[in-house]
Amino acid sequence: MMKLLPHHVSMTEAKRLGVTSGWYGTKVSGTFVTGPFPTEEGCLKNIAQVGAISQDQPL
Repeated sequence: MMKLLPHHVSMTEAKRLGVTSGWYGTKVSGTFVTGPFPTEEGCLKNIAQVGAISQDQPL
């Protein structure tokens, strides 16, 4: 089981990745699991609700 980490995606990175800028809950590998959220606090609250996930858990 792994805990999700908060990661901020800037406008530049968002354009490169084809996603919306904001805060995302990510696996250690960098895979987005939740988000985007407008604030780090909102992202952290969601991460706390989701809890730990298995490394290979599809979402």
